[in-house]
Amino acid sequence: MITGSLVALVTPMFSDGSIDWDSLDNLLEFHIENGTAAIVIVGTTGESSTLDMAEHEQVIKYTVGKCQGRVPVIAGTGGNSTSEAIHLTAAAKRVGADAALIVTPYYNKPSQEGLYQHFKKIAESVDLPQILYNVPGRTACDMLPATVLRLAEVPNIIGIKEATGDIDRAKYLIAHVPEGFAVYSGDDATATELMLAGGHGDISVTANVSPKAMASMCAAALAGDRELAERLNMSLQPLHQQLFLEANPVPVKWALHLMGLIPDGIRLPLVPLDGQYHEAVTQAMMESGII
Repeated sequence: MITGSLVALVTPMFSDGSIDWDSLDNLLEFHIENGTAAIVIVGTTGESSTLDMAEHEQVIKYTVGKCQGRVPVIAGTGGNSTSEAIHLTAAAKRVGADAALIVTPYYNKPSQEGLYQHFKKIAESVDLPQILYNVPGRTACDMLPATVLRLAEVPNIIGIKEATGDIDRAKYLIAHVPEGFAVYSGDDATATELMLAGGHGDISVTANVSPKAMASMCAAALAGDRELAERLNMSLQPLHQQLFLEANPVPVKWALHLMGLIPDGIRLPLVPLDGQYHEAVTQAMMESGII
């Protein structure tokens, strides 16, 4: 089981939207050097919705090749079509990803039975460890705990990224999932509490800009050291809040650009962070000791 701070990595781009491979290389080294437990590539933060199929596979393959087993690589392979999700998951397996992160289908609003059949079909079709991803605020689709518990019994399904921020729901899942099934936070603001309650890590946006502090906070929380975990998390709270002033990954890509780690590129329909938010994000970075 992968535990700790798992970064939901951005995909660096030039101003014309093309992928900046050198910056991606540098970001991977940055995270390995600073204790990030796993790289989650081409997820929501990685702008998976605007990468085409060939680019999707290329970014995963590049990341696996650069990491060379030094840190696990988890590939975002979800889609609102089951066949597309199977295709992407199979591609991730083919290029050597360690696991897949599969978001609930967006836009088409399947029933709980539809969600069960969707994820079960992917797990049966591709022999690769798979992590469910529930983020109803972005998908308009909420996978309820009863469905998660059904899916936890399916071979190849090994965990869930629960991004509702609902700690009571997270605690229920932690108490009822089978042994060996991981419950990860997908909400930086509540991740510390989830791990102190027995969760296994945080698939984090904040870790993009503050990997060492996030790794230390997660380690403290996983060790049950509430005082240290909460103290470290307090210093990160400005980032947890301000990196979501606009839709992710708009603020975090702007912050990384300000740090000199990536160019300013982002793909339409997303555009760079509105100027009215620059001061708030900069202040959060200063309060957290990044700049």
